[in-house]
Amino acid sequence: MQTLQRPTLAWLCVLALLFGCADDDDGGGGDGGTGTGSATGGSGTGTGTGTGGEGGWFVPTADMTWQWQLTGSVNTSYDVDVYDIDLFENDAATVMALHDDGRRVVCYFSAGTYEPWREDAGQFDAADIGNALPDWPDERWLDHRSPAVRAVLAARLDIARDKGCDAVEPDNVTAYTSDSGFPITAEDQLDFNRWLATEGHARGMGVALKNDDEQVAELAVDFDFSVAEECHFYGECGDYAPFLGQNKPVFNAEYTNTAAEAEALAATLCPAADAAGTRTVIFPWDLDDSFRVSCD
Repeated sequence: MQTLQRPTLAWLCVLALLFGCADDDDGGGGDGGTGTGSATGGSGTGTGTGTGGEGGWFVPTADMTWQWQLTGSVNTSYDVDVYDIDLFENDAATVMALHDDGRRVVCYFSAGTYEPWREDAGQFDAADIGNALPDWPDERWLDHRSPAVRAVLAARLDIARDKGCDAVEPDNVTAYTSDSGFPITAEDQLDFNRWLATEGHARGMGVALKNDDEQVAELAVDFDFSVAEECHFYGECGDYAPFLGQNKPVFNAEYTNTAAEAEALAATLCPAADAAGTRTVIFPWDLDDSFRVSCD
């Protein structure tokens, strides 16, 4: 799993009047805070159904609410429209239970990096495994131009389909902006990302564009929704306007170290999120449901 490992110092400085400007710029999970999954900030309405893509796959609408949890036993109690959970850490029974509660399920996996702990890690060829990610030394970029890499990813999409996932969130689809160890160009990235969308749709699933805000203008028509990280923090939410223009949601995650910081941040962040039209939730870095503060 790779979520953005970005310094939280700037967010904490925004909250300086309440907490002081912290010295800790560790982008990790922090201390988990003292909050619970029911932290204030709204839980969503859980009433949306989405629309169908050309082949009948799930296309969420821009007003849908969401929950994102990638580690730990999934807390299924939130009244939201969409759950985004880890593909490998959850079984078909978990997906079915969420469906029984009226939720749509997005299944997360890394499409652009090698994670040695995944059950299919041995299927990647050594020649296709590149440089380590700076903040994740055990995780390495993949050469997504390789047919062998795409074969492994196609099998992952099969797993998602067989578990009943309504959509998938392929992560790490910005190798062209990184020191991957391979000469991957912007055009290569567009080709790969469109391949992911096409393959997901062929299996009857919606597909999220994860981050890659620099290519949204080219890719919004191919993808069904976006999952962004810290677009408000970095002033990038406007880049996702092509999704909103098609009534496709921008599911945005912002991060803090504790529930108290998240609730204080929400006071200023949520009005901006409402104005921008993003479905913004403030999460812990580990995405472990130790706290959650929603702007919806």
